[in-house]
Amino acid sequence: MCELFGFSAQNELTANDYLKAFFAHSNFHPHGWGLACVSRGGALIEKESVKASDSHYLRERLSQPISEKLLLAHIRFATIGNVEYKNCHPFTGRDCTGRRWTLVHNGTIFDYPALYPYLKAQRGDTDSERVFLYLLDRLNEATRQNGAGLPFEARFRLFDEIICDMARGNKLNLLFTDGKYLYVHTNCRGTLHYLEKNNAAIVSTQPLSDENWQPVPFGQLLAFSKGRQVKAGAGHHHEYIQSEKEWKLLYQIFAGL
Repeated sequence: MCELFGFSAQNELTANDYLKAFFAHSNFHPHGWGLACVSRGGALIEKESVKASDSHYLRERLSQPISEKLLLAHIRFATIGNVEYKNCHPFTGRDCTGRRWTLVHNGTIFDYPALYPYLKAQRGDTDSERVFLYLLDRLNEATRQNGAGLPFEARFRLFDEIICDMARGNKLNLLFTDGKYLYVHTNCRGTLHYLEKNNAAIVSTQPLSDENWQPVPFGQLLAFSKGRQVKAGAGHHHEYIQSEKEWKLLYQIFAGL
């Protein structure tokens, strides 16, 4: 599977030490890396379909301070989708109001029929991109029905409903953002952690330091703004525990890449 990293901070956080520790895990996740430095107006997306530790560009990038209030990062272990640039995270796009959304995903969607139409619409081959396109389309649909841009509370309720439903039978570790709020979800115990530090909420698949990392609350969509949790969803009980059948399926898919 992949690994995720991201944070929401009140003030700019220099992330180089955490990013170096995070990208060092690429020996076990060698199929691409990605970085999104996010602002209210957009997102600077940088990614390659090479192992992070082999990337001369990333090494040069990390030699200079990376200071942001909102940031996402990803290292990929390909299960669905070939090892290509178009399949590297993050995925990004604008909704019908012009707001830019950016997403990284760790997991596998084994069965969710609502994603099937995006097999033809997507640029790459990953289930992660399909998740992103579906969330964006549902948001656009709700916005048009409302006749105006949805306020944060309504957007959060919509995402909470979708993610609670999609989590049934699927592994769905997600970080996504609109440039103001950072949304976080896991339904696989022990696979996402967070650290509260200096008015920042830092999230990572694995703890990246000796600091007081805690498991992200399980089965519940969370939203952070300026380093502070501002919303928690209704919660669900769709815990993902990988079966032997699913392991065999993933092995067969990976063998065909």
